[in-house]
Amino acid sequence: MNVAVTTAAEGFPRRAFTVEDIGRMIEAGVINEDERFELVEGEIVMMAAKGIAHERIKSALIVAVARALPDHLTLGVEATLRLTERTMLEPDLAVFPKELFNKSVSGFAQLDPGEADLVIEVAVSSLAYDKGLKARLYARHRVREFWVIDANDRITWVHTGPSGDGWSSIVERAPQDALTTPALPGFAIRLADIG
Repeated sequence: MNVAVTTAAEGFPRRAFTVEDIGRMIEAGVINEDERFELVEGEIVMMAAKGIAHERIKSALIVAVARALPDHLTLGVEATLRLTERTMLEPDLAVFPKELFNKSVSGFAQLDPGEADLVIEVAVSSLAYDKGLKARLYARHRVREFWVIDANDRITWVHTGPSGDGWSSIVERAPQDALTTPALPGFAIRLADIG
């Protein structure tokens, strides 16, 4: 039997999991449905607990985005999105076509390249991970716009123009700058105004 492997940071080979493997582990009770993790290129990456700074910004964004959603789009909050056979991510917020939840592979919503209009990651301890590896994964998957928000300093990096593993534009926005997106006409929020 040929089993896919990946290489751990220590340089030792490690089994590369698939989305189907994760689904079977959940069904068997090996992984609890409530566990917080992502599958990144075959590796199970455990996610840290979220603090008050993270939750305050995420909650304000949920309300603002939901109010601005056009009829053909929906808002996924911590929705598990299958990008490839070996990658499924759980962004804080994602704006995509409503039909996405009707597409399912192994029980997870299938996000095809170019389908997501906006993905937002709010970070405290995961800032380098979100700005690095996750930004590359979202660019590779042609997410139209990707925001990484530093929950403590309220700085936002707005990524647009996905190309290969990178972005043609990454603009840093200060807390007092209005965040807007073409995906949500009339939407604007200033992180400095969040109480």
